[in-house]
Amino acid sequence: MVSVGSLPANAFGLHDAHGNVWEWVEDSWNRNYYYDAPSDRSSWTSGDCSRRVLRGGGWYNEPGYLRSAIRILNTTSFRSNGFGFRVARTLDP
Repeated sequence: MVSVGSLPANAFGLHDAHGNVWEWVEDSWNRNYYYDAPSDRSSWTSGDCSRRVLRGGGWYNEPGYLRSAIRILNTTSFRSNGFGFRVARTLDP
C-alpha cells in the first residue's frame, strides 16, 4: 500500500490513475472495439448508448486488468462497489 500521490505522475500529469475501481467513461459500447472510433480523442457517443464502457480494472481484479486499455461494459443502471468515476475538467491554456 502506498500513500496517495506518492508515486510519480504519468505523462498527463495524473497521479494514482489505475486501480481501486473500474472507471465509467463517456463512451457508448461498440462491439467493433476501435473500428470507426473518433480519431480526435473525443468520446465515442454513437453505438449502444444503453450500455457504457468501464476502464482500468478494480480492487478485486488480477494485475493484468489494471490498465486503461482494458474495457468492459455494463448498463448505466448497474451499481457495484467496484465501479466509480474520475471527475475531470478541461483547462483553458
